[in-house]
Amino acid sequence: MIEYRSIRVGLLGAGSVGSQVARLLLEHGDELAQRIGARIELVGIAVRDLDAKRDAELPRELLTTDADALIVASDIVIELMGGLEPARTMVLKAIASGADVVTGNKALLATHGPELYAAAEQVGAQLSYEAAVAGAIPIIRPLRESLAGDRIDRILGIVNGTTNFILDRMDSTGASLEDALATATELGYAEADPTADIGGYDAAQKAAILASIAFHTSVPVAAVHREGITSVTAQQVESARRAGFVVKLLAICERLTDPETGEEGVSARVYPALVPREHPLGAVRGANNAVFVEASAAGPLMFYGAGAGGVQTASAVLGDLVAIARRHVVGGPGTAESTHAELPMFEIGRITTRYAITLEVADEPGVLERIAHVFAEHGVSVEQLQQTVSGGSERATLVIGTHEATESALAETVASLAENPVVVSVASVLRVEGAM
Repeated sequence: MIEYRSIRVGLLGAGSVGSQVARLLLEHGDELAQRIGARIELVGIAVRDLDAKRDAELPRELLTTDADALIVASDIVIELMGGLEPARTMVLKAIASGADVVTGNKALLATHGPELYAAAEQVGAQLSYEAAVAGAIPIIRPLRESLAGDRIDRILGIVNGTTNFILDRMDSTGASLEDALATATELGYAEADPTADIGGYDAAQKAAILASIAFHTSVPVAAVHREGITSVTAQQVESARRAGFVVKLLAICERLTDPETGEEGVSARVYPALVPREHPLGAVRGANNAVFVEASAAGPLMFYGAGAGGVQTASAVLGDLVAIARRHVVGGPGTAESTHAELPMFEIGRITTRYAITLEVADEPGVLERIAHVFAEHGVSVEQLQQTVSGGSERATLVIGTHEATESALAETVASLAENPVVVSVASVLRVEGAM
């Protein structure tokens, strides 16, 4: 048997994930060679600062600041720099030089994915990115390959560990958002600037990637409706717990059909929502991630595990690397992206969902009738209503759960309620998703 030559790998970035990828490549080279049929040779690691402290001890002779030279010398380039530039330029340069690429860069893919996919397809290169969504959880490859012959109707995902940790702590301890965020920061789950996480930006990028794969359609991150968790209160979380729900920041990707025109389209959105505690996503604790897929033939599928962490995410990177390296040995072109359906993106107002609305109202005769009239005006049906009156108070609290309706009708109902004289305030509005 003729032994295949060593496959040269260049690594761009040696942060928490990159340093673990390098360590595992060096420590498990013999085992990986047995799986691939060829040895993996780590030819270099491009870094900004040769003397920076790293999460793993790496041979000094592998470190370089010349990323361009490293790319030219590599058969496979692993991009773990993060950010848009120079990552985009480096990935395009790697593809143009004939190299395959593994990346974990969600921002890059969500923003420049179509350009990168087209460049790879033009030269027959492989661009793999399992680590870009949900860390160690294998979700990209199942969507891209295993379910490629099925019709995916919906994806519900908890894809940001920081926000899940915060909301879980609020649920389990009664902590405020501010206190839960402080704990997340102390434990290293949240960055010094947590805006990308709590603002929903990170989850929106991942939603764009998942929707693009699931529905074979280019979904730009700008088309993803985004709401973060900054307005979620301890009172909302406690009220949800009493009602049998838990608050989760969900990334939702959905195939929709307009009931009036029959037009088929795609919705991708991120927002905090009430999830039944008995739903599989309701039991996802701490900083873990989970993705719940509803497929036409396969049915409901659940993917669960660590959504972040250097060594955990490195596992996903190495999975892509082994698959690509194996292709070098056996031959064949890279797997191209399937984005040929090009379904239109539906605005948030066209989705169908349910609302849970908490109102502070005047405690006087006729209030319920006037509230019911507002719902009827907008064609929204009330599923359940709970009223609480505090002793000695001239106000009452109404918790109203709606039947399914379009987002536009529900939003207009809330706006009309806020203007109604009997409504003192709209205390809380949360969507309800994942009904069992």
